[in-house]
Amino acid sequence: MGERSLNVQCFVKRDVRPVFTGENQPRLLYVSEIRPDASAHPRVMHAHADAVELILICSGSSEYLIHDKKVVIKAGDLLVYNAGVVHDEVSGPDMEVGSYCVGVGGLHMPGLRENALISDEKGYVFPTGRYFEDMKELFVMMFRNLAAGEPHAELFCTSLLHALLVSVLTVTEGVGETRENPADEPHILGSRIKDYIDRRYMEPITLQSMGEALRISPYYLSHVFKQMSGYSPVQYLLRRRIGEAQTLLITTELSVARIAEMVGYDSQSYFNLQFTKNVGMPPSRYRHNYIVSADEKKKTED
Repeated sequence: MGERSLNVQCFVKRDVRPVFTGENQPRLLYVSEIRPDASAHPRVMHAHADAVELILICSGSSEYLIHDKKVVIKAGDLLVYNAGVVHDEVSGPDMEVGSYCVGVGGLHMPGLRENALISDEKGYVFPTGRYFEDMKELFVMMFRNLAAGEPHAELFCTSLLHALLVSVLTVTEGVGETRENPADEPHILGSRIKDYIDRRYMEPITLQSMGEALRISPYYLSHVFKQMSGYSPVQYLLRRRIGEAQTLLITTELSVARIAEMVGYDSQSYFNLQFTKNVGMPPSRYRHNYIVSADEKKKTED
């Protein structure tokens, strides 16, 4: 057995160039811990117009719809959602998924659109491999400090955010642009239908009105879209509305009635029914349960 090294000091061997300079100043918006049992109440289809979302899958597996493709995710995967990317995090009692999530704003990466951390062509799912444990520890420290209301937690976690973003760039830097075969006509049509719903989900859309607007028979429209996404157009519209309602519930103080109206429901009672059916609890309870309250912070400190 060789003699154990006495080396205890590492030197920085070259000048370090900061990644985030000038107007490119990342801002930490939120940190979430989603326990496997809590994933029974999924975060349904939604997008973030002005934020990048980073999700680290810590346990379980499932099939998510990201943009216009179904993707299998598993423990050890990092999900990178640039601003505007619609994603549907499918989970439930039979496929519990444990994860951490961080929202980031204020990104102006060189050569990329606003609030994009990596090129859109790189994809969304990246195995973290040997970086998983270090990356997980960053998520854990950020959530733990903010949830406990530690002194200067926001400042501390903002510094950790820079480390996390550099770690994400390290994991994704070896990934080239995904060169796919040109999309066939049904997929192009499916993307048109998706874009139509994404832009008008708050309006009174029906299968008939979609068909008339896109000049396609309702039957063919439904067939093509389900083949691409796994959802019928009506199911996609429903999940899109519920996902956006979730966002409004946890990021605003708007009333449930107002939120129902904003996402396209005339009846609050019908909205409550659909929300409960898809999320597993009523909107008001979801809002109360999702956000770490001051009382819960006090319990953590005690």
